[in-house]
Amino acid sequence: MKTNLLIEQHFHGAFGVDFNKAEVDDVLRLSKECLKHGIGGIFPTIVTDSLENTKRAISVIKEAKALQTSDMAKILGVHLEGIFLNPVKKGIHNPDRFLPLTVENYKLIEDDFIKIVTLAPELDKGLIEYLTSKGVKVQAGHCIGGDLTGCCGVTHTFNAMSGVSHRGTSTALSALIQDDLYTEIIADGVHVSDDALKLLFKSKPNDKVLLVSDCLPCTKSGLKEFTFADELVFYDGERATSKEGTLAGSTQLLPDIIKRLAKVGLMQEQFIENPYKYHSIEPFGEIDWDNYWNILEVKS
Repeated sequence: MKTNLLIEQHFHGAFGVDFNKAEVDDVLRLSKECLKHGIGGIFPTIVTDSLENTKRAISVIKEAKALQTSDMAKILGVHLEGIFLNPVKKGIHNPDRFLPLTVENYKLIEDDFIKIVTLAPELDKGLIEYLTSKGVKVQAGHCIGGDLTGCCGVTHTFNAMSGVSHRGTSTALSALIQDDLYTEIIADGVHVSDDALKLLFKSKPNDKVLLVSDCLPCTKSGLKEFTFADELVFYDGERATSKEGTLAGSTQLLPDIIKRLAKVGLMQEQFIENPYKYHSIEPFGEIDWDNYWNILEVKS
């Protein structure tokens, strides 16, 4: 079985590399390792940080993009997951660094390489309209509102948002019933139960599901303890959490998640093609899989 290379649009790091802290050589090394695992394109994802560090991280990622070679996963743009979130659903993020959702605040870190912004729509003060006018994908995440007007998608559906309710509206409910919205999902078996995955897959059109890893620097590394989003994070071999037990992100790469989905009978080939459509990316490269979704060969 052959498919296009994987596109990873929610990806904080791996192989010991954290995009918020990385230098150019770190990003290049990571992108080379990614391609070996069948990941042909990445949107490095920046977690909530100071404005200074956010701008530095974006600059480093852009510089790495300019130095990439053909044996690396293509850096396709930055996913900004931070600063414009709702403290009620902060997750691992540091709410002391959150800012009001205004155009003026966004311009403090604005860069044309930011392609996706995760934000809390219920707190919007004109930012959604501005981002849309600039061609940036707006995704609802770390939020509680059910009105997702202006959003293209939803960030890690079910996680860090108001859940499905039989009364009123909620973020997760809107994500499930609005067919035009793309929905990220972390299908690692830790962030979302298989029953919740079945609910999403039954509710959404197949071409609106975006598999993401949301993976952390400890993925495919020897890290057991590290600082992420101003929090000390502990990795026990399965979960990466704060001292209080808050999940910090996934510890599996996308191909590992795909293999797990296949094992429980929930994987569909369409899921691999969806990010290409979402971001209007022309297909490139190829993966040859066996019948159990193990990668046999990667061609870039």
